[in-house]
Amino acid sequence: MKKKIRLNAVEMANPIQDNAGLWIYPGNRVDRYKDLDYWIELAQLLEKGKFDSLFFADILGVYDVYKNSRDTAIREGLYVPINDPSYAIPAMAAVTEHLGFVLTASLTYEHPYSLARKMSTLDHLTNGRIGWNMVTSNLNSAAHNFGLDEQINHDERYDRGDEYLEVCYKLWQASWEEDAVVRDIKNRVYTDPEKVHDIKHEGKYFKVPGIHLCEPSPQRTPVLFQAGSSDRGREFAAKHAECIFLNAMTVEETRFIVHDIRIRAERNGRDPQQLLFFPKLNPVVANTEEEAQEKLSSYLGYSSPEGALSLLSAWVGLDFSKFNADELLEFIKKGEKNNSSNYLAEFFGRNYADESWTKEEVAKYFAFGGVGSLIVGTPQHIADQLESFVEETGVDGFNIAYITRNGTLKEFIELVVPELQRRGRVQTDYNNGTLREQLFGESSYLALEHPGNKVFIR
Repeated sequence: MKKKIRLNAVEMANPIQDNAGLWIYPGNRVDRYKDLDYWIELAQLLEKGKFDSLFFADILGVYDVYKNSRDTAIREGLYVPINDPSYAIPAMAAVTEHLGFVLTASLTYEHPYSLARKMSTLDHLTNGRIGWNMVTSNLNSAAHNFGLDEQINHDERYDRGDEYLEVCYKLWQASWEEDAVVRDIKNRVYTDPEKVHDIKHEGKYFKVPGIHLCEPSPQRTPVLFQAGSSDRGREFAAKHAECIFLNAMTVEETRFIVHDIRIRAERNGRDPQQLLFFPKLNPVVANTEEEAQEKLSSYLGYSSPEGALSLLSAWVGLDFSKFNADELLEFIKKGEKNNSSNYLAEFFGRNYADESWTKEEVAKYFAFGGVGSLIVGTPQHIADQLESFVEETGVDGFNIAYITRNGTLKEFIELVVPELQRRGRVQTDYNNGTLREQLFGESSYLALEHPGNKVFIR
């Protein structure tokens, strides 16, 4: 039996994603990120395409590493202006029945007590269709605006994140018993006080003595997504995540990360096959190969090399405007880590230590967030490539990103999805149930061996 391929869409509540310069592409409706009608239409489109979820990426600062200035990011519309995506979710849920919604929220800048209430509220309002993309955040600009002189150290952000999750698990899993809400009109008891418990958490980073403010939602704990691919990030994913969003750039790199996290998950007492992996994909599809290549060339003609270097500078934490060719080569060879996002340094060190790159070549490589995520061709060719990638790497599906809003997703749903359905690779209809049931086909709740089920109240 062929392995099913899961599909999520990636969006942000801003003009463009990683496709620097494409805001000026003819017909690219980047301004619609402010329109509620756009989000409603997108949700309906994705449910028509039988996507499992809409994955909302998000950031809390501005990209200001390149040239030590925010000007390039602001001028290029790179992740700024940016709205809070959570407010659109109830409206999208109201016009769909099965589509899930994955919200990015920061372990570093949102307090677990309030975050737990937000996620439970959304899980109630969507009838169990919420996921949480857990990020530690990697921008100094965010740290400064949240009152810090500098970012918390990279690995300590994850150490703090472990305790953050412990607090959330206690609130979601242990504070309210399943039958706490009785709604007993005769005895005037809405909730049995004996079945609602203070969590009494007092740790290194957090002190949360009281109860969760929400009654148990359909999933209790949202489906847990994570996107950190550094060594420490992979350990965090192996302990907590149910789904992993990958920005790996090659078949070999993807295979390495999938294998590594599954081994670590097993060491953490989890079933390694209960983790789902979703690499990012930027499809360029047309009826002929020639038309697809022409479309790609057209996109590249509008791309912004400086914008791409601005993105890369923020991701790596180094100002690429100051790199000459020798310094760039030295960075690639060493794969040096810093206090920003360590994964790209590790990636270059593993895969390109012996190669010489110019800044222009690096900018082109990351024109749409990384050439490894770009796939170009006819619906049949793209379906072939997706099947091959799944078989070669062990991933479970793809996070479909777009180059134009929302032309890319429409073309993928109209042309590629039917081809994958004909091959028995993607679902032709949804199962009933919560997002966790859609993805894992079992309970609405966390797997028994998950650490969220092992918390206790002192």
